[in-house]
Amino acid sequence: MSALDTVDNNDNRAAPIVRLRGLRKSFGNAEILRGIDLDVVTGQHVVIFGPSGSGKSTLLRSLNMLEQPTAGSLQVDGVEYGPGLPDEPSGRRGKVLDLRRTVGMVFQQFNLFPHLTALDNVALPLRSVRGLKGRVAQRKAAEALRRVGLLPRAAHYPQQLSGGQQQRVAIARALAMDPKVMLFDEPTSALDPELVGEVLKTMREVAETGMTMVVVTHELGFAKEIGDLNVFMEDGLVVEKGPRGFFEKCESPRAREFILAVRS
Repeated sequence: MSALDTVDNNDNRAAPIVRLRGLRKSFGNAEILRGIDLDVVTGQHVVIFGPSGSGKSTLLRSLNMLEQPTAGSLQVDGVEYGPGLPDEPSGRRGKVLDLRRTVGMVFQQFNLFPHLTALDNVALPLRSVRGLKGRVAQRKAAEALRRVGLLPRAAHYPQQLSGGQQQRVAIARALAMDPKVMLFDEPTSALDPELVGEVLKTMREVAETGMTMVVVTHELGFAKEIGDLNVFMEDGLVVEKGPRGFFEKCESPRAREFILAVRS
């Protein structure tokens, strides 16, 4: 039974932890997100996939305000962070720093500081964002590295680690912040094929803890395995979405065409 099953059995009307309504994002005259509606329930694993340029990464970056939405509502844990909708009361509004304490993110590139050890890379945001003192931050960072199987590499610098190990350090860094939601933006796309498996294994283990996850990926085998909600995007729109079994039962010809192309 997945974490989502537990949530649904307890309360089918559970409020989503992430709620998007009419979310739009433009860069100049180019509209990249064209009105996204999406709910993510606590404990759910959401997979977003689609062709390059469909707006997937922009959507994910909007979820933690690395990209400021142009219009629409972005609510996380009941707090509004987007511009909001004209026909809805604004409600409680949050600050970006509060959002990033709630929503962790793992990027395509590892974004580790080369002059810091794995331990210090994980501990740095604990000190700067969470305000933890040195030894407390290091203990928490060590525990996060243990969770991803890298505690023996705590004193290693990024250049001494494989790409897969660096990405696992990045996952540990996000986990150490105790987020309520984890975002993964194509976390295996920068890896050699032989290193992909170790990162996916770590992500499976994170999913098994009941962590709420939103994952952008082309690894459709992995998506089928963990996806409670599967979302196909193209041209800045959600074309179709559905629960487990989506990859065999989707109705959109374009989604079916994309799935077949990726599998072949």
